[in-house]
Amino acid sequence: MQRRFEPVRVGVIGLGRQAVDDHLPGLASCESAELVAVCDEDPEVVREHQYRCRVPGYTDFTAMLRSEQLDLVVVCVPHSIGCRVIEAAAEHRVHVLKEKPFATSLAEARELARLCEKSGIELMVTLQRRFNPIYMSFPQLADQIGTPFVIDARYTLHIADPSEGWRGDIATAGGGCVIDMGYHFIDLVLWYFGLPDLITADLSAVARPDREYDAEDTALVHFSYDSGLYGSILMSRFIGPKTEDLRLIGSKGIVHLERGRIRRLTNDGRVVESLAREQAWPSAAASQIEFFRRVIAGERPNPSGPRQHLAHMRFVTACYQSARTHTPVDPKELR
Repeated sequence: MQRRFEPVRVGVIGLGRQAVDDHLPGLASCESAELVAVCDEDPEVVREHQYRCRVPGYTDFTAMLRSEQLDLVVVCVPHSIGCRVIEAAAEHRVHVLKEKPFATSLAEARELARLCEKSGIELMVTLQRRFNPIYMSFPQLADQIGTPFVIDARYTLHIADPSEGWRGDIATAGGGCVIDMGYHFIDLVLWYFGLPDLITADLSAVARPDREYDAEDTALVHFSYDSGLYGSILMSRFIGPKTEDLRLIGSKGIVHLERGRIRRLTNDGRVVESLAREQAWPSAAASQIEFFRRVIAGERPNPSGPRQHLAHMRFVTACYQSARTHTPVDPKELR
């Protein structure tokens, strides 16, 4: 007989595009979770979604945490606010499902990891690709291409005005495309290959010289491993069309990962096998919520918790340090 369980009670903090497009639909389709409250600093946005979702709305996340009996919160706020939300959730012993990045600095990440352990809450950073079969199949195909030696990746899209909104401001975002959109590809590198031994990065915030912003719109990151494997990632918020592309070249073939498709090819480019999937990101959001419920219940280990994301923040920090000093950085030496 299948064991019955009570749905976890969920509050959503931050009602921007990520929450509206992914997390709210994901919650609506997830039988193991119940949306019980929403929060945003904009009163008009709160009114819209509390009416649409038929739940109480708040403009102050501390008031929501005090007033509602919550099991977990989904956190989709500007990066500079994330630390305060996690601290408040830990105070109320409420678990956290947080949009990337985990933190805005390595020092902040360490403090938050200690806080989560001390309070006993689970925190999982949302990385939808880890719940998508296309991305999950990469290691299996990589095992079939001999000795890998080059990683060639690019993650780009076009935003007409990179200064628009909070993402153009380092004080609010913690950085630009590296710590924001690039966090997804950094996660892929760490997931598939581990933390590099050396990182070199060049950053720029000059795509729109007629606008004022300091968060990098474009970055080129080179990285290498003592094993001989090396690679690069081009990230940009200004280079269209939207491209999500990672190629691993080995001595006996190539694995080519794209958004919605993965292929194994011979070294001369002939397709050996291919797997495609129609995009279904809300289902990935629902899968994350269900998986996190199991993490909270002790039924699954947390694959994207605070301690794991110290590696992500070492990678990010190494990028910014290398760009600032114009020297290669060993992320493993960052403490």
